[in-house]
Amino acid sequence: MEDEVESIPLQSHSLWPEKVQFFLRVFLKLKTSFFYSYDVKIDYLTIFMRVAIVPDWLTGMRGGEKVLELLCKLYPSADLFTLLHIPGRVSPLIESHSIRTSFIQNLPFSRSRYRYYLPLMPRAIEQFNFSRYNLILSSSHCVAKNIKHEHKTLHICYCHTPMRYIWDQFGQYFFKDSSNLITSSIMLALRPWLQCLDVRTSSRVNHFIANSCNVQNRIKMYYKRESTVIYPPVDTTYFRLDDNVEKENYFLIVSALVPYKRLEIAIDAFNKSGRSLVIIGEGQCEESLKKTARPNIVFKGGFDTSEVRSHYARCRALVFCGEEDFGIVPLEAQAMGRPVIAFGKGGVLETVIPDLKTWKPETGVARNKTSSPTGVYFYRQTHDDLNRAIQWFESIEPQFNTKMIRAHALKYDTAICTKKLRNFIEDRLREQKC
Repeated sequence: MEDEVESIPLQSHSLWPEKVQFFLRVFLKLKTSFFYSYDVKIDYLTIFMRVAIVPDWLTGMRGGEKVLELLCKLYPSADLFTLLHIPGRVSPLIESHSIRTSFIQNLPFSRSRYRYYLPLMPRAIEQFNFSRYNLILSSSHCVAKNIKHEHKTLHICYCHTPMRYIWDQFGQYFFKDSSNLITSSIMLALRPWLQCLDVRTSSRVNHFIANSCNVQNRIKMYYKRESTVIYPPVDTTYFRLDDNVEKENYFLIVSALVPYKRLEIAIDAFNKSGRSLVIIGEGQCEESLKKTARPNIVFKGGFDTSEVRSHYARCRALVFCGEEDFGIVPLEAQAMGRPVIAFGKGGVLETVIPDLKTWKPETGVARNKTSSPTGVYFYRQTHDDLNRAIQWFESIEPQFNTKMIRAHALKYDTAICTKKLRNFIEDRLREQKC
Protein backbone atom coordinates (compact mmCIF):
# COMPACT_ATOMS: atom_id res chain seq x y z
CA MET A 1 0.00 0.00 0.00
CA GLU A 2 2.90 2.34 0.72
CA ASP A 3 3.94 2.22 -2.91
CA GLU A 4 0.43 3.25 -3.95
CA VAL A 5 0.46 6.52 -2.00
CA GLU A 6 3.96 7.69 -2.87
CA SER A 7 3.80 11.46 -3.33
CA ILE A 8 4.51 13.10 -6.67
CA PRO A 9 6.39 16.41 -6.49
CA LEU A 10 5.04 19.77 -7.59
CA GLN A 11 5.82 21.50 -10.83
CA SER A 12 7.26 25.01 -10.52
CA HIS A 13 4.46 26.36 -12.68
CA SER A 14 1.65 24.93 -10.56
CA LEU A 15 -1.39 27.15 -10.22
CA TRP A 16 -1.37 26.69 -6.43
CA PRO A 17 -0.06 29.61 -4.28
CA GLU A 18 3.42 29.01 -2.89
CA LYS A 19 2.34 28.84 0.77
CA VAL A 20 -0.43 26.36 -0.07
CA GLN A 21 2.10 24.23 -1.94
CA PHE A 22 4.35 24.19 1.13
CA PHE A 23 1.64 23.01 3.50
CA LEU A 24 0.42 20.41 1.05
CA ARG A 25 3.95 19.04 0.72
CA VAL A 26 4.20 18.75 4.50
CA PHE A 27 0.79 17.09 4.62
CA LEU A 28 1.75 14.51 2.00
CA LYS A 29 5.01 13.65 3.73
CA LEU A 30 3.21 12.77 6.95
CA LYS A 31 1.76 9.59 5.41
CA THR A 32 -0.33 8.87 8.48
CA SER A 33 -1.64 5.41 9.23
CA PHE A 34 -5.11 6.58 8.24
CA PHE A 35 -4.26 6.20 4.58
CA TYR A 36 -2.85 2.73 5.00
CA SER A 37 -5.49 1.41 7.40
CA TYR A 38 -8.40 2.35 5.12
CA ASP A 39 -6.65 1.56 1.85
CA VAL A 40 -7.33 5.05 0.51
CA LYS A 41 -5.62 5.82 -2.78
CA ILE A 42 -4.86 9.53 -3.02
CA ASP A 43 -4.49 11.04 -6.48
CA TYR A 44 -1.72 13.41 -5.39
CA LEU A 45 -0.77 14.46 -8.91
CA THR A 46 -4.15 15.94 -9.71
CA ILE A 47 -4.19 17.90 -6.45
CA PHE A 48 -1.46 20.06 -7.94
CA MET A 49 -1.85 19.89 -11.69
CA ARG A 50 -4.23 19.14 -14.49
CA VAL A 51 -3.54 15.98 -16.46
CA ALA A 52 -4.71 15.22 -20.00
CA ILE A 53 -4.63 11.77 -21.61
CA VAL A 54 -4.80 11.68 -25.41
CA PRO A 55 -5.57 8.44 -27.30
CA ASP A 56 -6.11 8.54 -31.07
CA TRP A 57 -9.69 7.26 -30.94
CA LEU A 58 -12.01 5.26 -28.69
CA THR A 59 -13.72 2.73 -30.92
CA GLY A 60 -12.91 -0.63 -29.31
CA MET A 61 -10.80 -2.50 -26.77
CA ARG A 62 -7.51 -3.66 -28.26
CA GLY A 63 -3.92 -3.70 -27.10
CA GLY A 64 -3.52 0.07 -27.04
CA GLU A 65 -6.58 0.43 -24.86
CA LYS A 66 -4.95 -1.80 -22.22
CA VAL A 67 -2.25 0.85 -21.85
CA LEU A 68 -4.91 3.57 -21.84
CA GLU A 69 -6.75 1.80 -19.02
CA LEU A 70 -3.55 1.74 -17.00
CA LEU A 71 -3.03 5.49 -17.53
CA CYS A 72 -6.64 6.07 -16.45
CA LYS A 73 -6.01 4.09 -13.28
CA LEU A 74 -2.84 6.01 -12.51
CA TYR A 75 -4.58 9.37 -13.03
CA PRO A 76 -8.31 8.92 -12.32
CA SER A 77 -9.02 12.66 -12.47
CA ALA A 78 -7.44 13.16 -15.88
CA ASP A 79 -9.44 14.45 -18.85
CA LEU A 80 -9.42 12.48 -22.12
CA PHE A 81 -9.08 14.10 -25.53
CA THR A 82 -9.61 12.00 -28.64
CA LEU A 83 -10.57 12.28 -32.30
CA LEU A 84 -13.61 10.04 -32.01
CA HIS A 85 -15.53 8.22 -29.29
CA ILE A 86 -18.16 5.54 -29.85
CA PRO A 87 -19.96 5.20 -26.49
CA GLY A 88 -20.05 1.66 -25.13
CA ARG A 89 -17.13 0.43 -27.20
CA VAL A 90 -14.44 0.88 -24.54
CA SER A 91 -14.29 -0.16 -20.89
CA PRO A 92 -16.33 1.52 -18.13
CA LEU A 93 -13.03 2.63 -16.57
CA ILE A 94 -12.12 4.66 -19.65
CA GLU A 95 -15.64 6.00 -20.09
CA SER A 96 -15.76 7.16 -16.47
CA HIS A 97 -13.43 10.00 -17.45
CA SER A 98 -14.42 13.28 -19.05
CA ILE A 99 -14.04 12.65 -22.81
CA ARG A 100 -13.73 15.45 -25.35
CA THR A 101 -13.82 14.73 -29.06
CA SER A 102 -12.81 16.52 -32.25
CA PHE A 103 -14.93 17.68 -35.18
CA ILE A 104 -14.44 14.24 -36.76
CA GLN A 105 -17.00 12.95 -34.26
CA ASN A 106 -19.73 14.79 -36.16
CA LEU A 107 -18.70 13.98 -39.73
CA PRO A 108 -20.82 11.58 -41.85
CA PHE A 109 -20.08 7.86 -41.38
CA SER A 110 -17.38 8.66 -38.83
CA ARG A 111 -18.27 5.68 -36.67
CA SER A 112 -17.76 3.09 -39.39
CA ARG A 113 -15.44 4.86 -41.84
CA TYR A 114 -13.33 7.09 -39.62
CA ARG A 115 -10.08 5.90 -41.23
CA TYR A 116 -11.15 7.62 -44.44
CA TYR A 117 -10.71 10.90 -42.58
CA LEU A 118 -7.00 10.25 -42.04
CA PRO A 119 -5.96 13.39 -44.00
CA LEU A 120 -8.10 15.49 -41.62
CA MET A 121 -6.82 13.90 -38.41
CA PRO A 122 -3.64 15.99 -38.02
CA ARG A 123 -5.70 19.17 -38.19
CA ALA A 124 -8.38 17.76 -35.87
CA ILE A 125 -5.96 16.77 -33.10
CA GLU A 126 -4.35 20.22 -33.19
CA GLN A 127 -7.66 21.94 -32.41
CA PHE A 128 -7.66 20.92 -28.76
CA ASN A 129 -6.61 23.54 -26.22
CA PHE A 130 -4.19 22.26 -23.58
CA SER A 131 -3.22 25.64 -22.10
CA ARG A 132 -4.66 24.68 -18.68
CA TYR A 133 -2.80 21.37 -18.47
CA ASN A 134 0.54 20.69 -16.84
CA LEU A 135 1.02 17.07 -17.93
CA ILE A 136 -0.08 15.41 -21.18
CA LEU A 137 0.13 11.65 -21.72
CA SER A 138 -0.54 10.66 -25.32
CA SER A 139 -1.15 7.05 -26.33
CA SER A 140 -0.33 7.21 -30.01
CA HIS A 141 -0.28 5.00 -33.08
CA CYS A 142 -1.62 7.67 -35.43
CA VAL A 143 -1.74 11.40 -34.63
CA ALA A 144 -2.24 11.67 -30.85
CA LYS A 145 1.38 12.72 -30.42
CA ASN A 146 0.79 15.69 -32.81
CA ILE A 147 -1.00 17.78 -30.18
CA LYS A 148 0.05 21.39 -29.67
CA HIS A 149 0.83 22.58 -26.17
CA GLU A 150 2.69 25.28 -24.29
CA HIS A 151 6.42 25.01 -23.71
CA LYS A 152 6.00 24.62 -19.95
CA THR A 153 3.74 21.56 -20.37
CA LEU A 154 5.34 18.14 -20.10
CA HIS A 155 4.27 15.82 -22.94
CA ILE A 156 5.09 12.12 -22.63
CA CYS A 157 4.08 9.91 -25.54
CA TYR A 158 3.51 6.18 -25.14
CA CYS A 159 4.13 5.23 -28.76
CA HIS A 160 2.58 1.99 -29.98
CA THR A 161 4.15 2.63 -33.39
CA PRO A 162 4.87 5.53 -35.72
CA MET A 163 1.83 5.86 -37.96
CA ARG A 164 1.82 2.48 -39.70
CA TYR A 165 -0.61 3.63 -42.41
CA ILE A 166 2.04 5.87 -43.97
CA TRP A 167 5.25 3.99 -43.13
CA ASP A 168 5.90 0.24 -43.10
CA GLN A 169 2.26 -0.93 -43.52
CA PHE A 170 1.23 1.51 -46.26
CA GLY A 171 0.90 -1.20 -48.91
CA GLN A 172 -1.14 -3.46 -46.63
CA TYR A 173 -3.71 -0.75 -45.97
CA PHE A 174 -4.04 0.92 -49.35
CA PHE A 175 -2.78 -1.38 -52.11
CA LYS A 176 -3.68 -4.87 -50.96
CA ASP A 177 -7.22 -4.50 -52.32
CA SER A 178 -7.37 -3.13 -55.86
CA SER A 179 -11.13 -2.51 -55.61
CA ASN A 180 -10.67 1.00 -54.19
CA LEU A 181 -8.25 2.66 -56.57
CA ILE A 182 -9.55 6.16 -55.79
CA THR A 183 -8.62 5.90 -52.11
CA SER A 184 -5.27 4.30 -52.97
CA SER A 185 -4.44 7.08 -55.45
CA ILE A 186 -5.36 9.82 -52.98
CA MET A 187 -3.26 8.27 -50.22
CA LEU A 188 -0.32 7.76 -52.55
CA ALA A 189 -0.39 11.48 -53.32
CA LEU A 190 -0.79 12.44 -49.65
CA ARG A 191 1.77 10.02 -48.25
CA PRO A 192 4.86 12.30 -48.57
CA TRP A 193 3.01 15.16 -46.87
CA LEU A 194 1.76 12.92 -44.05
CA GLN A 195 5.24 11.45 -43.53
CA CYS A 196 6.79 14.91 -43.36
CA LEU A 197 4.11 16.04 -40.90
CA ASP A 198 4.56 12.94 -38.77
CA VAL A 199 8.30 13.53 -38.46
CA ARG A 200 7.94 17.27 -37.82
CA THR A 201 5.35 16.89 -35.06
CA SER A 202 7.50 14.33 -33.23
CA SER A 203 9.44 17.32 -31.88
CA ARG A 204 6.34 18.26 -29.85
CA VAL A 205 6.96 15.24 -27.61
CA ASN A 206 9.30 15.74 -24.66
CA HIS A 207 9.83 12.04 -24.00
CA PHE A 208 8.92 8.90 -25.94
CA ILE A 209 8.05 5.55 -24.43
CA ALA A 210 8.15 2.66 -26.92
CA ASN A 211 6.00 -0.41 -26.38
CA SER A 212 8.81 -2.71 -27.60
CA CYS A 213 12.37 -2.73 -28.89
CA ASN A 214 10.78 -3.24 -32.30
CA VAL A 215 8.95 0.11 -32.04
CA GLN A 216 11.96 1.74 -30.39
CA ASN A 217 13.91 1.03 -33.58
CA ARG A 218 11.16 2.60 -35.71
CA ILE A 219 11.08 5.73 -33.55
CA LYS A 220 14.83 6.02 -34.02
CA MET A 221 14.57 5.36 -37.77
CA TYR A 222 11.70 7.73 -38.61
CA TYR A 223 11.86 10.41 -35.91
CA LYS A 224 15.58 10.29 -35.04
CA ARG A 225 14.50 10.29 -31.38
CA GLU A 226 15.55 8.19 -28.41
CA SER A 227 12.92 6.31 -26.41
CA THR A 228 12.53 4.09 -23.37
CA VAL A 229 10.97 0.64 -23.73
CA ILE A 230 8.14 -0.19 -21.31
CA TYR A 231 6.21 -3.26 -22.36
CA PRO A 232 2.37 -3.01 -22.27
CA PRO A 233 0.49 -4.61 -19.36
CA VAL A 234 -0.64 -8.23 -19.44
CA ASP A 235 -3.30 -9.21 -16.92
CA THR A 236 -1.81 -12.50 -15.76
CA THR A 237 -4.23 -12.59 -12.83
CA TYR A 238 -7.26 -12.73 -15.09
CA PHE A 239 -5.56 -14.85 -17.73
CA ARG A 240 -4.28 -17.78 -15.68
CA LEU A 241 -4.04 -21.54 -15.83
CA ASP A 242 -7.31 -23.42 -15.43
CA ASP A 243 -6.77 -27.09 -14.66
CA ASN A 244 -10.53 -27.74 -14.67
CA VAL A 245 -10.87 -27.03 -18.41
CA GLU A 246 -10.14 -29.72 -20.97
CA LYS A 247 -8.26 -28.81 -24.11
CA GLU A 248 -10.26 -29.13 -27.32
CA ASN A 249 -9.19 -29.81 -30.89
CA TYR A 250 -9.12 -26.33 -32.41
CA PHE A 251 -6.70 -23.48 -33.00
CA LEU A 252 -7.46 -19.89 -32.08
CA ILE A 253 -7.01 -16.39 -33.48
CA VAL A 254 -7.81 -13.30 -31.37
CA SER A 255 -7.33 -10.24 -33.52
CA ALA A 256 -8.74 -7.09 -35.03
CA LEU A 257 -9.85 -8.01 -38.54
CA VAL A 258 -7.74 -5.42 -40.33
CA PRO A 259 -5.33 -5.74 -43.29
CA TYR A 260 -1.95 -5.80 -41.58
CA LYS A 261 -2.95 -8.71 -39.33
CA ARG A 262 -2.78 -10.93 -42.47
CA LEU A 263 -5.67 -13.15 -41.45
CA GLU A 264 -6.22 -14.23 -45.05
CA ILE A 265 -3.13 -16.41 -44.62
CA ALA A 266 -4.82 -18.33 -41.82
CA ILE A 267 -8.09 -18.58 -43.75
CA ASP A 268 -6.29 -20.08 -46.75
CA ALA A 269 -4.22 -22.42 -44.56
CA PHE A 270 -7.17 -23.79 -42.61
CA ASN A 271 -9.35 -23.98 -45.72
CA LYS A 272 -6.69 -26.22 -47.21
CA SER A 273 -5.97 -28.38 -44.14
CA GLY A 274 -9.51 -28.70 -42.80
CA ARG A 275 -8.33 -28.14 -39.22
CA SER A 276 -10.72 -26.35 -36.88
CA LEU A 277 -10.11 -22.63 -36.35
CA VAL A 278 -11.96 -20.15 -34.12
CA ILE A 279 -11.56 -16.43 -34.83
CA ILE A 280 -12.49 -13.84 -32.21
CA GLY A 281 -12.50 -10.23 -33.37
CA GLU A 282 -14.10 -7.66 -35.60
CA GLY A 283 -12.97 -5.08 -38.11
CA GLN A 284 -13.06 -3.77 -41.65
CA CYS A 285 -12.04 -7.09 -43.26
CA GLU A 286 -14.67 -9.20 -41.52
CA GLU A 287 -17.06 -9.65 -44.44
CA SER A 288 -14.36 -10.45 -46.99
CA LEU A 289 -12.79 -13.03 -44.67
CA LYS A 290 -16.13 -14.69 -43.95
CA LYS A 291 -16.85 -15.01 -47.66
CA THR A 292 -13.74 -17.12 -48.24
CA ALA A 293 -13.86 -19.20 -45.04
CA ARG A 294 -15.09 -22.79 -45.07
CA PRO A 295 -17.31 -24.33 -42.35
CA ASN A 296 -14.32 -25.51 -40.29
CA ILE A 297 -13.58 -21.83 -39.56
CA VAL A 298 -15.90 -20.18 -37.02
CA PHE A 299 -16.13 -16.43 -36.39
CA LYS A 300 -17.13 -15.46 -32.85
CA GLY A 301 -17.47 -11.69 -33.18
CA GLY A 302 -16.16 -9.05 -30.77
CA PHE A 303 -13.71 -9.09 -27.89
CA ASP A 304 -15.75 -10.28 -24.91
CA THR A 305 -13.03 -10.88 -22.32
CA SER A 306 -14.71 -13.87 -20.65
CA GLU A 307 -15.19 -15.57 -24.02
CA VAL A 308 -11.60 -14.82 -25.00
CA ARG A 309 -10.34 -16.35 -21.75
CA SER A 310 -12.53 -19.40 -22.20
CA HIS A 311 -11.18 -20.00 -25.70
CA TYR A 312 -7.57 -19.45 -24.64
CA ALA A 313 -8.06 -22.16 -22.02
CA ARG A 314 -9.51 -24.71 -24.46
CA CYS A 315 -7.52 -24.15 -27.66
CA ARG A 316 -4.50 -26.19 -28.75
CA ALA A 317 -2.50 -23.12 -29.70
CA LEU A 318 -2.85 -19.48 -30.71
CA VAL A 319 -2.14 -18.60 -34.36
CA PHE A 320 -0.52 -15.21 -35.04
CA CYS A 321 0.06 -14.32 -38.69
CA GLY A 322 0.87 -10.61 -38.73
CA GLU A 323 3.94 -8.54 -38.03
CA GLU A 324 2.89 -6.84 -34.83
CA ASP A 325 4.37 -3.84 -33.06
CA PHE A 326 4.35 -5.77 -29.78
CA GLY A 327 1.34 -8.04 -29.40
CA ILE A 328 -0.44 -8.50 -26.06
CA VAL A 329 -2.58 -11.36 -27.36
CA PRO A 330 0.28 -13.90 -27.60
CA LEU A 331 1.21 -13.12 -24.00
CA GLU A 332 -2.38 -13.50 -22.79
CA ALA A 333 -2.47 -16.94 -24.40
CA GLN A 334 0.89 -17.82 -22.85
CA ALA A 335 -0.33 -16.62 -19.43
CA MET A 336 -2.93 -19.38 -19.75
CA GLY A 337 -0.26 -21.89 -20.70
CA ARG A 338 -1.03 -22.02 -24.41
CA PRO A 339 1.75 -22.07 -27.03
CA VAL A 340 1.83 -19.68 -30.00
CA ILE A 341 2.38 -20.38 -33.71
CA ALA A 342 3.69 -17.02 -34.90
CA PHE A 343 5.14 -15.24 -37.90
CA GLY A 344 8.75 -14.77 -36.82
CA LYS A 345 9.10 -11.04 -37.20
CA GLY A 346 8.24 -7.92 -35.20
CA GLY A 347 7.11 -7.83 -31.60
CA VAL A 348 6.72 -11.60 -31.15
CA LEU A 349 10.50 -11.93 -31.24
CA GLU A 350 10.41 -10.28 -27.81
CA THR A 351 7.49 -12.29 -26.40
CA VAL A 352 7.48 -15.82 -27.91
CA ILE A 353 10.38 -18.26 -27.47
CA PRO A 354 10.61 -20.67 -30.42
CA ASP A 355 11.74 -24.27 -30.35
CA LEU A 356 15.25 -24.98 -31.61
CA LYS A 357 14.17 -26.16 -35.07
CA THR A 358 12.23 -22.99 -35.91
CA TRP A 359 14.79 -20.70 -34.22
CA LYS A 360 17.13 -18.59 -36.34
CA PRO A 361 20.10 -16.50 -35.12
CA GLU A 362 18.80 -13.39 -36.88
CA THR A 363 15.69 -13.35 -34.69
CA GLY A 364 17.81 -12.04 -31.84
CA VAL A 365 16.38 -14.70 -29.50
CA ALA A 366 19.13 -16.34 -27.45
CA ARG A 367 19.68 -19.94 -28.53
CA ASN A 368 19.82 -21.21 -24.94
CA LYS A 369 16.23 -20.05 -24.38
CA THR A 370 14.91 -22.55 -26.93
CA SER A 371 15.22 -25.36 -24.38
CA SER A 372 11.98 -24.02 -22.84
CA PRO A 373 9.96 -22.97 -25.89
CA THR A 374 6.63 -21.18 -25.74
CA GLY A 375 5.82 -21.56 -29.44
CA VAL A 376 7.06 -22.08 -32.99
CA TYR A 377 7.89 -19.60 -35.75
CA PHE A 378 7.29 -19.49 -39.49
CA TYR A 379 9.12 -16.97 -41.64
CA ARG A 380 7.13 -16.42 -44.82
CA GLN A 381 3.57 -15.14 -44.77
CA THR A 382 2.07 -17.89 -46.94
CA HIS A 383 -0.56 -20.49 -46.16
CA ASP A 384 1.87 -23.29 -46.99
CA ASP A 385 4.45 -22.01 -44.50
CA LEU A 386 1.79 -21.65 -41.83
CA ASN A 387 0.54 -25.19 -42.44
CA ARG A 388 4.08 -26.55 -42.21
CA ALA A 389 4.52 -24.73 -38.90
CA ILE A 390 1.25 -26.21 -37.60
CA GLN A 391 2.32 -29.70 -38.69
CA TRP A 392 5.63 -29.27 -36.88
CA PHE A 393 3.82 -27.97 -33.79
CA GLU A 394 1.59 -31.04 -33.77
CA SER A 395 4.64 -33.31 -33.89
CA ILE A 396 6.18 -31.69 -30.78
CA GLU A 397 3.01 -30.59 -28.97
CA PRO A 398 3.61 -32.84 -25.91
CA GLN A 399 6.93 -31.03 -25.30
CA PHE A 400 5.25 -27.76 -24.38
CA ASN A 401 5.02 -27.26 -20.63
CA THR A 402 2.05 -25.11 -19.62
CA LYS A 403 3.63 -23.96 -16.35
CA MET A 404 6.87 -22.95 -18.08
CA ILE A 405 4.89 -21.06 -20.71
CA ARG A 406 2.98 -19.17 -18.03
CA ALA A 407 6.17 -18.42 -16.10
CA HIS A 408 7.50 -16.70 -19.21
CA ALA A 409 4.34 -14.54 -19.51
CA LEU A 410 4.57 -13.42 -15.88
CA LYS A 411 7.56 -11.24 -16.81
CA TYR A 412 5.10 -8.91 -18.54
CA ASP A 413 2.55 -8.64 -15.74
CA THR A 414 0.48 -5.49 -15.26
CA ALA A 415 2.14 -4.72 -11.93
CA ILE A 416 5.55 -4.54 -13.61
CA CYS A 417 4.28 -2.18 -16.32
CA THR A 418 2.49 -0.02 -13.73
CA LYS A 419 5.60 0.43 -11.63
CA LYS A 420 7.84 1.23 -14.60
CA LEU A 421 5.36 3.65 -16.13
CA ARG A 422 4.69 5.49 -12.88
CA ASN A 423 8.41 5.74 -12.09
CA PHE A 424 9.18 7.01 -15.58
CA ILE A 425 6.57 9.77 -15.35
CA GLU A 426 7.66 10.78 -11.85
CA ASP A 427 11.31 10.92 -12.92
CA ARG A 428 10.47 13.12 -15.90
CA LEU A 429 8.44 15.42 -13.63
CA ARG A 430 11.40 15.78 -11.30
CA GLU A 431 13.62 16.62 -14.25
CA GLN A 432 11.18 19.45 -15.01
CA LYS A 433 11.97 20.79 -11.50
CA CYS A 434 8.50 19.98 -10.34
